[in-house]
Amino acid sequence: MHWYHYVAYFFGGAFLANTLPHLINGVSGRSFQSPFAKPPGKGLSSSTVNALWGLFNLAVAWLLLARVGSFSLRDTGQMLALGAGMLLMSVNLARAFGKFHGGS
Repeated sequence: MHWYHYVAYFFGGAFLANTLPHLINGVSGRSFQSPFAKPPGKGLSSSTVNALWGLFNLAVAWLLLARVGSFSLRDTGQMLALGAGMLLMSVNLARAFGKFHGGS
């Protein structure tokens, strides 16, 4: 296993975590922040834009997890890399979106 596989799995976890808020708001029909809003990341984008952005993030996560190396849910090191990416992105997203939705 090459070191860069773990980097890919870390970022795969980050993209996987970023999939959730956009896809959930998009398929629920709610506007939500996205990089395509004005101003980027602060304004609201349509539910369609968020659904598409969520699916794009899911596709990137799949590419990083399924097409780099041989990712295995049973490999502790690989799961730790994925989990670290998800953890850091989730906390970052909670802080960023919390400013707009009453969180902290």
